[in-house]
Amino acid sequence: MLDILSFLPHKRKQTNSGWISFNAVCCTHNGESQDKRGRGGVILSNTDDWSYHCFNCNFKTRFQLGKPVSVNTRKLLGWLGVSTVEIDWLSLESLRHRGLGDLASERNEESKIISANITFNKVQLPNGSRNIRSTDCRFVDYLAGRGLKYNQYNFMITPNGKFRNKNRIIIPYTHGGVIVGYTSRFLDNNLPKYLNEQQPGYIFGLDLQKSNWKYVIVVEGVLDAISINGMAVLHNKISDKQAKQLMRLAQEKEVIVVPDHDKAGKKLVDDAVKYGFSVSTPLWGNDIKDVNDAVLVNGKIATILDIITHRNNGVKSKLAIKLKLRKKFERI
Repeated sequence: MLDILSFLPHKRKQTNSGWISFNAVCCTHNGESQDKRGRGGVILSNTDDWSYHCFNCNFKTRFQLGKPVSVNTRKLLGWLGVSTVEIDWLSLESLRHRGLGDLASERNEESKIISANITFNKVQLPNGSRNIRSTDCRFVDYLAGRGLKYNQYNFMITPNGKFRNKNRIIIPYTHGGVIVGYTSRFLDNNLPKYLNEQQPGYIFGLDLQKSNWKYVIVVEGVLDAISINGMAVLHNKISDKQAKQLMRLAQEKEVIVVPDHDKAGKKLVDDAVKYGFSVSTPLWGNDIKDVNDAVLVNGKIATILDIITHRNNGVKSKLAIKLKLRKKFERI
């Protein structure tokens, strides 16, 4: 874990109660005069957990192993000189240490949808749709082969359907908790593998986002999105209506577009650059073609970290981004 003490000012002292006091770094950022009286303090709870309190501007925050890095903790670490990459790593690494109780509470936590100021018509799922059960071995095994659990999302099936319909997994699209479309993923060997019931402008996964998340990761496919709690445009292009929603999100969060590692992915890169979004093409092996493949090989947390650390948000020239990514796609 990150050693908070190594980032504190050299001029500091430890009190009898265990607080390490120093000139607070938060005051000027919170509209107060610069602290010169050592009013900032950090106290360690154990090897990794710590709390911060400024007795001048009353800014408080804490870090607890197993929890995401909060907005205030991100601010404090930034003021102390910790890089964005290190803060992102700390947040993701912390999540590796979540306990079973934390995981259960996260699953039950209601996602806060970010308003996109757009509406869609309610859609009925196919007749006979029901949730996948643990005893539906064929469907459970398929999802497990994609690194997903059958109860990880509201996956559904129509086992009594006719012809191909009895061999499909239905992935409902929701917007504000209302079903507005769905994807059918057929498990037979016929084409097409996927059929989408998608309304213009819809982006899958908006309901999966949390209001306190710093990044919005946008991919092509629905299973890629579910693998990392991201969003999917459900194609290799970003439509004008989808772009308007993403640009609205970009006012508060960084939008990172991750194309599939194939020639068709270049179209998504062009659209991302056109609309000013960050682009990420992590250095995955040639056997990894998309985000879901990466999760299978590297795990969810490592995949998200790869995406964040390899994003091209710092490149000012659109042409420079394209040139930087061209060699990667030329190898395909």
